[in-house]
Amino acid sequence: MNIIEGLKTLWDSTGVMLFHKHIFGDSSLGIIGALNDPNMTGFDKYLQAVGPVVMIFICLFLLWLGIKKQFEPLLLVPIAFGGLLSNVLMPLDLTQTPILDESIAGPNGFLGIVFEMGIHKGLFPLIIFMGVGAMTDFGPLIANPKTALLGGAAQFGIFGALLMAYCLFGFNMPEAASIGIIGGADGPTSIYVTSKLAVHLLGPIAVSAYSYMALVPVIQPPIMKLLTTEEERKIKMVQLRDVSKREKIMFPIVVLILCAILLPSACPLIGALTFGNLCKECGVVERLSDTMQNALINIVTIFLGLAVGSKLSAEQFLTMQTLFILILGIVAFSLATAGGVLMAKVMNLFSKEKINPLIGSAGVSAVPMAARVSNKVGQEADPQNFLLMHAMGPNVSGVIGSAVAAGVLLALCH
Repeated sequence: MNIIEGLKTLWDSTGVMLFHKHIFGDSSLGIIGALNDPNMTGFDKYLQAVGPVVMIFICLFLLWLGIKKQFEPLLLVPIAFGGLLSNVLMPLDLTQTPILDESIAGPNGFLGIVFEMGIHKGLFPLIIFMGVGAMTDFGPLIANPKTALLGGAAQFGIFGALLMAYCLFGFNMPEAASIGIIGGADGPTSIYVTSKLAVHLLGPIAVSAYSYMALVPVIQPPIMKLLTTEEERKIKMVQLRDVSKREKIMFPIVVLILCAILLPSACPLIGALTFGNLCKECGVVERLSDTMQNALINIVTIFLGLAVGSKLSAEQFLTMQTLFILILGIVAFSLATAGGVLMAKVMNLFSKEKINPLIGSAGVSAVPMAARVSNKVGQEADPQNFLLMHAMGPNVSGVIGSAVAAGVLLALCH
């Protein structure tokens, strides 16, 4: 923390932060209020003046991405619709009482109650983590444990973006931690951390996290090809060993115990993940496992999306902070991808059995999309090279890694 404070002090002393403070305005007062408010300066004044109308078009654009382009439709569609509900029929002067405030998006409205119970208290992300655990096979990670290092290296994106947000963009530490977690490419984790540390940034962070998760096939391949040679992309890995049922049952139990001893703050996320996985692997509670994988996670996803969307109000979303969050989000994701690839290259310097560096990019926890991208790029170099199962090792370890990183951030900032 002393190093971070020193870097920020050095940055502040340059005077550039005077410009940063100038372009940040106060909260929105609506079209009439923003135009007449002498305290609002810079870009915020212009954006906030037409805020509700702009947000309606942004929400319609998100709906188009989810429906037409199928970018994370299970989350983008309810998030976008929740945003519409929180902005439609807003009066020109937001000093008046919004028409839908009490019944829909207000603290006592439908979405306000859902948000308070499910997100502000951290329930919905944990339930989704149970479903993720019930759908995840940790076999590839158990068969090749060293790939856990790749999942760990991918978390570099989280802390790299955190330092940038804190030292260069003027965010405080809880806000910077919430932005950095976007690099884990894990939507529920991003929402969980942000709801604990910087709930006022929940809208832009959630939209950024899920948008970049959907863009994995677009963002990752250029970085992977830039950091690897043709020969490295052609490396074939040995077939993974079979993993016994006993190992798969013991794995979530051991992970939970280690987490409780070493990092208690990560136990809620890790506990939900390992419980879901244990129900899947033990084979005696199929009904519970099936419910977590299907009905339960689907129901919670609906409410989570709508509740997050309710925070896409103009005064919270249309600020320079949102632009900076979107920029830092792509930086975090890119650093995470690069970190996993470079770690694989470093491991090859000390390993007899070579690792294809492409699987390092799967260290982000976008399961199984990142693993599929690794396999696709590998087959572009050699159509007979099948990397999918190998990439699943760092991919599922990235899920654990992002939860551990979240625990570290909560312990430092909460």
